[in-house]
Amino acid sequence: MKQRQLTMMGLGSAIGAGLFLGSGAGVQAAGPAVLISYLVAGTLIILVMWALGEMAAAHPSRGAFSVYAEKAMGPTVGSTIGWLWWFQLVVVIAAEALGAAALLSTIWPALPVWAMALVFMILFTAINLTGVRNFGGFEYWFAIFKVAAIVVFLAIGAALVLNLLPGVRSPGLSNLTTDFAPAGLEGVATALFIVIFAFGGTEIVSVAAAETENPSRSIGRAVRTVVWRILVFYVGSVLVIILVLPATSPALASPFNGVLDAARIPGAGTAITIVAVLALLSALNANLYGASRMIYSLAEREQAPRYIQHLSPARVPRRAVTVSVVFGFAATVLELLFPERILPALFQLLGSTCLVVWGSALVSQIILRRRADRAGTPLPVRMRGFPWLTGVALIILAAIFAVGLSAETSRTQLISTALLIAAIAAASTLFRRARSRQPAA
Repeated sequence: MKQRQLTMMGLGSAIGAGLFLGSGAGVQAAGPAVLISYLVAGTLIILVMWALGEMAAAHPSRGAFSVYAEKAMGPTVGSTIGWLWWFQLVVVIAAEALGAAALLSTIWPALPVWAMALVFMILFTAINLTGVRNFGGFEYWFAIFKVAAIVVFLAIGAALVLNLLPGVRSPGLSNLTTDFAPAGLEGVATALFIVIFAFGGTEIVSVAAAETENPSRSIGRAVRTVVWRILVFYVGSVLVIILVLPATSPALASPFNGVLDAARIPGAGTAITIVAVLALLSALNANLYGASRMIYSLAEREQAPRYIQHLSPARVPRRAVTVSVVFGFAATVLELLFPERILPALFQLLGSTCLVVWGSALVSQIILRRRADRAGTPLPVRMRGFPWLTGVALIILAAIFAVGLSAETSRTQLISTALLIAAIAAASTLFRRARSRQPAA
């Protein structure tokens, strides 16, 4: 994979349905104060990506933060983080296939949702089985399309707010200033978890760094480029949505569509639906890649069945891809048989998974950086402001957990995720002990 593909993949993996569809839910939950949620989550993801960039440049690995957690805190922690992230991705893969099919059916009802979801799963499984070069090419063009769509959206939104569109009245700043935080702190907390879920996936860059032409140089450039662009695109888009659409507007169900309708852009609904479909498929592609590399790394470290540790002549972990997509197929079929029952239950378990992954990355970076400094080991990329900035990120993370525990909806997610982590840690310990006894037997 080339450095430009890694950069665009990092950008594209964060620009998905969470922005095109989920941003409206954040505005409904917190009103204009959702900007606070975006700034807090954006600051956190920037610091996490800097920490991951330092570790990925020094130790490029398909297991990324799972490997770093193992190096820093032992095999149980590393295995738990790896399996937790893999489980999150394979569930999201099913949701993205179903979501893309459901959206596409609104403008092209020729095929049923289940058939289109099946086609998407088969297509992107084939892409991931053919090699990282093809995956990188697809993800590069997906990301360019999404970025171009956001740039056009920002331009139209700015023209609307500045009263530059003929025959269309500017909404001014009234939506921003009338009632900034209608739901108070609880609304900001609810929106914060929606925003964090939207930012989830950016860490795939650290996984993909191991398969780039020059990992040490590529990851540093990708992190520097990705983090500020994500913040600009997300905060800019949400600011336009807040200025144009009131927090009580039903158009927030599809916020980009609502803004374009307010600007009286013909064909806006169809255009934004196509963009959202491509965003979901891009995320499906990236998540299948990330899931397959993570479970391959777990097998390579003897923390998953040895069967998965196999590479094709083109060095593609085909068995890892197959295992990852099987769960996606199963979840897709179950959701189609029992609509709105399977995936919501799974997401309840996984709602705060990315917070745990990010926290493990920050703690790992502190331990590994201090270890390298004591040994005098040079690092290709060094996070500036260490350890203070890493400490700031951990404080933000702790504050998010504290706020989350105070709100009923997010409290359930946090408790469910904690129980899942405990179960995975116990299973990982038992598996490792059983594996250690095999040679003696």
